[in-house]
Amino acid sequence: MPDNHYMPDNRASELPESINLQLEKAADLRYGENPHQLGARYRFAESGSWWDTVRQHGGKQLSYLNLNDSEAAWRLVCAFGSAGEGHSAAVVVKHANPCGAALADDITTAWERAHGCDPISAFGGVAALNRPVDACLAEKITDTFLEVLVAPDYDETALPVLAKKKNMRVIQANHSPAASIHFRSIDGGLLVQKADPLPDFNELQKSQHTEIVTKRSPTPKEMNDLAFAWVIVAATQSNAIVFVKDLQAIGVGAGQQNRRDAAMLAAHKAGDRSKGSACASDAFFPFRDGLDQAAAAGCTAIIQPGGSVRDAEVIAAADEQNITMLFTHQRCFLH
Repeated sequence: MPDNHYMPDNRASELPESINLQLEKAADLRYGENPHQLGARYRFAESGSWWDTVRQHGGKQLSYLNLNDSEAAWRLVCAFGSAGEGHSAAVVVKHANPCGAALADDITTAWERAHGCDPISAFGGVAALNRPVDACLAEKITDTFLEVLVAPDYDETALPVLAKKKNMRVIQANHSPAASIHFRSIDGGLLVQKADPLPDFNELQKSQHTEIVTKRSPTPKEMNDLAFAWVIVAATQSNAIVFVKDLQAIGVGAGQQNRRDAAMLAAHKAGDRSKGSACASDAFFPFRDGLDQAAAAGCTAIIQPGGSVRDAEVIAAADEQNITMLFTHQRCFLH
């Protein structure tokens, strides 16, 4: 029987007592995480995947990390709407973490702003767009070395342009629902949890599921940036801090062992652009030092889960510096 000692309620009963898995090999991969490792993609028998509908227009055979990063990029960009719906969105992922993300009125501008977040990290990354690619956008994309480009469609004039990058995998994909259960292998078995969907950007814009805990409320612009930042930080490995300005990620601090360093890294990457930015933290600030770090960078709005024994101290620090702060009351760790 499962050990429910740490469960706050009876939610453990929502997971089955036993799981029978049947998988079939869908594709051999170029190699695994490193070139000396073998790799393959397996799918659940009698179950579909967006990968089964993928059409590769060019480039090398896909590797393990290509699929891993493409999965992260496509999942994130689809959170802002598929082709013809929602915002024009572009993201760039490197080692499973966003290093660029932006929304815009058109997909070319979205790409330029996403790439502009961290052009150094974008080199050798994976880009995903939620709009078709035309020849003009293709020319701009080929200015950057990418391992994979994922989009819902490509104009016939765009494909010859992209073909000039012989090593870049050009993937055409369809939007599909995310898995309901998440597995991670450990020695002798699996860790199993209910999958955590990315936050709903549109609901967040309307201040749904958030609580304003400071004296100052966010402006409409700050609210939009906070909503965008919260979606991006939920797709970033923990500990994570994300700075956003005008619906463009400008600094991402990912995978740090403490929250203050994550804030320092995000602020360093944002540079002078951080003045007037919004900041998202994937877990509560255990001390005020992380918030002070964001404030020193010029952040004016913060979104975080709350729930620390020092919440009152952190809220007071925000009020001292005229920062508006929202609590989501839900952590979004990603490992």
